[in-house]
Amino acid sequence: MESADFLIIGGGIAGLSAASRLSRHGRVVLLEAEDATGYHSSGRSVTFSHYGIGNATVRGMSAYSRSFFETPPEGFSDVPLCRVQAALHAATEAQLDEAESLHARMAPFNPQAYWVGRDEMLALCPVLRSDEHGFVRGSLDPVGLKLDADALLQAFVRDVHARGGTVATGRRVAAIAGSGTDWTVTTEAGERWNAPILINAAGAWADRIANLAGVRPVGLAPLRRTIIVVDPPAGAATANWPFVLSVANDFYMLPEAGRLLVSPVDEIPSEPTDAAPEEYDIALAAAKLEEYTTLTVQRIPHRWAGLRSFVKDRVPTAGFAPDAPGFFWLAGQGGYGLQTAPAMSEIVEALVIGGSWPAGLTAVGVRPDQILPERLFAAD
Repeated sequence: MESADFLIIGGGIAGLSAASRLSRHGRVVLLEAEDATGYHSSGRSVTFSHYGIGNATVRGMSAYSRSFFETPPEGFSDVPLCRVQAALHAATEAQLDEAESLHARMAPFNPQAYWVGRDEMLALCPVLRSDEHGFVRGSLDPVGLKLDADALLQAFVRDVHARGGTVATGRRVAAIAGSGTDWTVTTEAGERWNAPILINAAGAWADRIANLAGVRPVGLAPLRRTIIVVDPPAGAATANWPFVLSVANDFYMLPEAGRLLVSPVDEIPSEPTDAAPEEYDIALAAAKLEEYTTLTVQRIPHRWAGLRSFVKDRVPTAGFAPDAPGFFWLAGQGGYGLQTAPAMSEIVEALVIGGSWPAGLTAVGVRPDQILPERLFAAD
């Protein structure tokens, strides 16, 4: 049996960023079931940091995390972790009230955003529909951030290794036993690890890990989201197009590497699984693209799906389980795990080590009671 100070299950952005912070305080071992880190949700996200998703707590965590992406710690990454790209939250005539509400909710965290009309939106993205059914007004964030998920994940892995920790892939957990002072994890191959603190960062599988450990689940709901890739018009200079999102939350389009990533922003309940797109959702994505733009989908060269897992209030959860000493929840990052990872990793560090709550998070309205798992059981 191999021992550690902190044992983490799950090699997505949540587990890796937590491992990076905790490796400053002791030996970390991270176990990932798949043969690569970030295989599921973290590796399938469009990885754009914006303020149009989540509530005020999530927006505060996103705002706090921004400086990490823009100016990472010295030596953390040898490539940039992000680039500036505008984000346009756009509305049709029927969606104007929703646009006003969303703009007001984003404003405290995103003072750079301003309103643009139809002509300005067409100048930014010429394929948007300009007839009576198209977008007529939008809230434009000129300093949105396109994150490099792979660079971020690999930088966290290197940081863990540099600090003496272990990131072990291909280790699917078969059994978990707690003695009251230690947790022992056994993989399907019979390998065993032991630590006083077990961190459950297993994404869509986090409730299943809790069941293995005899810990009360937090009620995760994995939801499948579909993305298709289409070609822009021949000769279109898409590099400077913004990330376009409908305020009705039923469409987005992101230019990426000369192609367009498109989603109907679907949320289909799913079991924890290696998610795959279904034909209906692929067709829906194409239909939404044709509804909001002048493009006609001729072919779809690539498509994929990923799971976004939420607890009931859709706020990421971190903290020791009320019913199991040493068992730490790190779950429910939903669709904002990457853009909130730096904030969440500092929260994990403070709660696990018993340090002070980060003052910068308090300044943007993020409090422990919004994050701790006790809130999820309060009404029971």
